[in-house]
Amino acid sequence: MLLDRIVEEIHSGGPIGFDRFMEIALYDPGGGYFATGTLRSDRAGDFLTSPEVSPMFGETIARFVAAERGRVGVPFSVVEMGGGSGSLLRALLDALDPRAPAFAVERSKAAQASISATVPEAEIIDELSDVRGVIVANEVLDNMPAALVVRRGSEWWERRVAGTESGLVLVETEPRPDVVVWADRFAGPIPEGGQVEVQLQAGTWVRCHVELLQAGAMLLIDYGDSAENLENRRSEGTVRTYRKHHLGPDPLAEPGATDITMDVNFSAVVAAAEDAGAGVEFLRQDDFLNEWGLGERLAALRHDVVVAARDGRTMDQLKLKNRVIEAETLLHPRGLGDFRVVVCRK
Repeated sequence: MLLDRIVEEIHSGGPIGFDRFMEIALYDPGGGYFATGTLRSDRAGDFLTSPEVSPMFGETIARFVAAERGRVGVPFSVVEMGGGSGSLLRALLDALDPRAPAFAVERSKAAQASISATVPEAEIIDELSDVRGVIVANEVLDNMPAALVVRRGSEWWERRVAGTESGLVLVETEPRPDVVVWADRFAGPIPEGGQVEVQLQAGTWVRCHVELLQAGAMLLIDYGDSAENLENRRSEGTVRTYRKHHLGPDPLAEPGATDITMDVNFSAVVAAAEDAGAGVEFLRQDDFLNEWGLGERLAALRHDVVVAARDGRTMDQLKLKNRVIEAETLLHPRGLGDFRVVVCRK
């Protein structure tokens, strides 16, 4: 069992960082949540992302991709990181004229199978090398392993995972130096006893992939906010789990059986991209999608619903209403529209 391996590692070396726990729980080849089991990002799984809500998400991003191709020229490729079901890449490529060579970087065997079936022309690769084009990472950063710190007076204490007879627990220990440096720079205003997710790995990942980008853009889309705007979520932190489209149990309760996620600290993400030499734009998902035409398309769909109703085309009216609902969901200001988008250009 995955839990037994975690306990064994704790017994051999002492409490482990929460980032190490997340790495095992989510990605361990022998039982990690994303490494084993079925496809996670579909209606039968544990959560849905914007591409599964509507193909208009990928179709709108295709306009952004086309503009980047016009800016940097050819050769030009499209890469999706953590491609999941393949629904984003499928919709994007179908709307891109002419199409571009496509690649998907994906660790999950179930997701690889779905991508192969959905986007057979895309090459699935283990890791990215130098690329000229657009890299898209939708809901990737929130699953990257992070350490945990808690504020005690003027100091930070790191929360590590320890084992007891009753199960796994968090204990407070002296923090690692790099964890303190990140927390001092990016934690933002923190109340006494407040918890912060130290997202070192996400920053390293962003810097690495910006450096691999020869010319073009990387598009990062996720939930979270700037350090300042995360202040009201810091009393207990933002780590949580999902199962069957609902909040799940405590992250330590069933490692390998639930998604573990957190709000992304976009102040750190923007800094990492800028440190790597990218020009950065930071905005909301609804603003980004409207900038690339989804709002106009929604208005046209609403008009088409009225016309279909006037002409007595009931089935067309119902189909068009569904498309309207999908677009509205992508733009909802208290839902998916409140996600954040970082555009990194080189």
